[in-house]
Amino acid sequence: MDLGKFKSVKDMFTLSGQKAIVTGAGGGIGGAIAYGFAELGVDVALFDLDSKRIVELKEILERRFPVKVLAVKVDVCNRDQVEEAVAFVLKNFGQIDILVNSHGIGQWTPFENMTDEDWSRMINVNLTGVFVMCQVVGRHMIRRGRGKIINIASMSGRIVNRPQPQAHYNASKAGVIMLTKSLAAEWAKYGVNVNCVSPGYTLTPLVENLLRSQPEYADQWRSLIPLGRFAEPADVVGAVIFLASRAADYITGHDLVIDGGYTIW
Repeated sequence: MDLGKFKSVKDMFTLSGQKAIVTGAGGGIGGAIAYGFAELGVDVALFDLDSKRIVELKEILERRFPVKVLAVKVDVCNRDQVEEAVAFVLKNFGQIDILVNSHGIGQWTPFENMTDEDWSRMINVNLTGVFVMCQVVGRHMIRRGRGKIINIASMSGRIVNRPQPQAHYNASKAGVIMLTKSLAAEWAKYGVNVNCVSPGYTLTPLVENLLRSQPEYADQWRSLIPLGRFAEPADVVGAVIFLASRAADYITGHDLVIDGGYTIW
């Protein structure tokens, strides 16, 4: 079989020696992605506002895998902090091959009761934070002539979930999907691939906390998922690794939905 530029199928998925930034690394999905990268030999910079969680994760990863890990407390909405954090990563890693924007917040609020602060905070964290990270890291990737950016969006960027009211969350994630497509179109000429992954209901601490306050939602959500279960953070990891690998070199501007079939109805 002719694999072109690849020595083998295994070579298509090799990430060893690459350098990555994962934002929201203190969360369930971000932490799982960082773990997956480290296991595959990727040096990882963990970005999060929760310094305790990422320091703990750094210790776990360095104990288990022969990789270098940085734990960086940073507000991804603050451009000065992002510039400083990325410069720190470049000083220690020399390059950034992969950026995964996995940070985000959620809130249930009826639109008629939503405050300006509710709206602004959601858009600022979920969308503006992605904008800032993509721009700062993207400039480095453009100079290098290559790079992989994977944004974690949500199936909520495509459909309106029920019964929870979350117009601002849905709008923020739809923005991430369209920003991903727009950057893919603009940056293809520089060798930078930009894609996103849209998980469905995933058992992260965020979702588990919501279900504790609204336990009746669990059965309703599960009944709408053809596969009959919620996703685990690990269900998202494989998709991100694929998009970060050379096997996905010809994929850009794509939104990969991981929802157990929820959005097929």
